[in-house]
Amino acid sequence: MPQMIFVNLPVKDLEASKSFWTRLGYSFNPQFSDDRTACLVISDTIFAMLLTEPRFKEFTAPGKEIADATKSSEVLIALSAESREKVDELADGALAAGGSPAKDPIDYGTMYGRSFADVDGHHWEVVWMDPAVVQG
Repeated sequence: MPQMIFVNLPVKDLEASKSFWTRLGYSFNPQFSDDRTACLVISDTIFAMLLTEPRFKEFTAPGKEIADATKSSEVLIALSAESREKVDELADGALAAGGSPAKDPIDYGTMYGRSFADVDGHHWEVVWMDPAVVQG
């Protein structure tokens, strides 16, 4: 069985977060979702658990505050894209769905990327890398 990753992110408004990701074409696994949690399916092995802040707090170490992603950097989450066009499609879709630009696009010729902040301020990168360069 391939190893899976579950990125756990606190959200202020679960329904707003679900709406944002649904508008980008993503789905949720209802088996791992409830009124305080939504399991965002990114791929067959990658998931983001969107947890209301009180639910997220149940999993953190005692005494630790939840970072406000709109005011401080907590994590950078990078997603690969199959082409430069797909980078633009996802980033433009995120902005249209209520996200905001996180930083200027990068273009190194063999690598192209854009970034956005989701409705909770979490920083997402979308990156395409030239397959010929990746293969060496």
